[in-house]
Amino acid sequence: MLSYDELTSPERELWDAFPEGRRVDLRTGVPDTDAPPAGDRWGPDRTVRAAVVATLLLGANDDRSGTVAALRLTGARITGRLNLSGTEICHTFSLQGCRLDEAVQLHGATTRTIEITNSWVPGINAELARIEGDLDLRRSTFEGGFLILVNARMAGNLLISDARILDPEEWAVRAGGLVLNGGVFGQRLTTQGGLRLPGAQLLSGLFLQGARLGNTAGVALAAGGMAASTVDCSQGFAAQGGVLLRRARIEGLLTFEGAQLNGDGVALDCVSMHVGDFDYRTATPLSGLVDLRSAQATWCQDSEQSWPREVLLEGFTYGSIRFWDAPSAAGDDGPPTRDGVARRLAWLRRNPGYVPQPYEQLAGWYRQIGHDDDARRVLLAKQRHRRLTLSPSARAWGHLLDVTVGYGYRPWLAGVWLLALTLLGTLAFSTHSPSPVKRDEGSPFQPLVYTLDLLIPLGGLGQRTGWYWPNSSLQWLSYLLIAFGWMLTTAIIAGITRTLQKN
Repeated sequence: MLSYDELTSPERELWDAFPEGRRVDLRTGVPDTDAPPAGDRWGPDRTVRAAVVATLLLGANDDRSGTVAALRLTGARITGRLNLSGTEICHTFSLQGCRLDEAVQLHGATTRTIEITNSWVPGINAELARIEGDLDLRRSTFEGGFLILVNARMAGNLLISDARILDPEEWAVRAGGLVLNGGVFGQRLTTQGGLRLPGAQLLSGLFLQGARLGNTAGVALAAGGMAASTVDCSQGFAAQGGVLLRRARIEGLLTFEGAQLNGDGVALDCVSMHVGDFDYRTATPLSGLVDLRSAQATWCQDSEQSWPREVLLEGFTYGSIRFWDAPSAAGDDGPPTRDGVARRLAWLRRNPGYVPQPYEQLAGWYRQIGHDDDARRVLLAKQRHRRLTLSPSARAWGHLLDVTVGYGYRPWLAGVWLLALTLLGTLAFSTHSPSPVKRDEGSPFQPLVYTLDLLIPLGGLGQRTGWYWPNSSLQWLSYLLIAFGWMLTTAIIAGITRTLQKN
């Protein structure tokens, strides 16, 4: 136990101010001198030992009645190791503009709000800590260390806006299993390591607008299995590394509007993610692929410029989806445009290989909003894509179905073919006179009826069996029309059957 006589002048000032919760300010008023990075040059008049801070926080000199004790210190250099692991801290702890020589140890501690703002800190280990308030680290710099919050619980928020975490190991923040009744507010956060939040529960959400995350190991944000109300990575958010949201549950908005995601390999992993509103209007296309397999979104919006070359879409389902036009010159977003089927099909083709589900999902959405013609165009594109995977004979049959009836989704093509062949036969047969099979029997020759009799394989109009052509070219034309009639009829039946089975 430290005695009062052992304390230095700034330590005595802090000791005397603690019972009343007064702030002790040791700054000189010269900005360059007071900057925490220069704190290693601060002399004894601005130095407080970590042991003194710990002694006060653990209950020394807090027996003055009528006041609320609190430790509030500004502009001090704290030497030694501040070790509060496993302790119960009942007082507010506030450091502003300070420099700590060693990492703060809060492993398993129970405490109220902790404020270490605009300070220089080698690191904070608060694994398994219980914080009945906020952990406020705004504008602080972590150099050579990291922030550990594994399985910690907070009644308030984690505030790391404008903070910098430099030169850690692989991860700048390790917070797997973190439970917050509030949220993580990291606007304009800068890190040289990744944020690791697997299984975290963030009641108010994760807010990283304008943050810049970098990780040479390849993952900038690892939040698999995270549960949050909102994840906001917009307004200039930049990730130099992958963003992993596999199996995350986001009740409200997930937005990357105006963000830059530059991960190699998988830039955005959303496999089996559940989200309310998914806003994917990034500032630039991703350098890596986007994996949306088995993800579910109630509402999804994107822009043509946002998607990378490769997007995995198998199992991705959504209640509504739309493109947004690029921002106007004034910087305002334009109104949502009606989706063009061609653009959506180009989006589907970014999925490698043939996968039927994305086509079925998109067609189902078009039906849902009453665009049945667009739905048929999507299903036709699906059949054309599938045809590329078939054997040569099956591809040939597919081409026939496509040309004649559009795989059943364009039945009007059959009418076009029938009209064209009827016109061809009528004109050709009207230039010559055929010979009757039996003289003075049957109806007079009529080129139009004769052509229709050749094209319609079922039944008969009495012309085909009553006349023949001495001219071999016209006789061969009649044979070809019979063959075309059978092929056209077969294609129509196959196409209609396919459509009826599908609908």
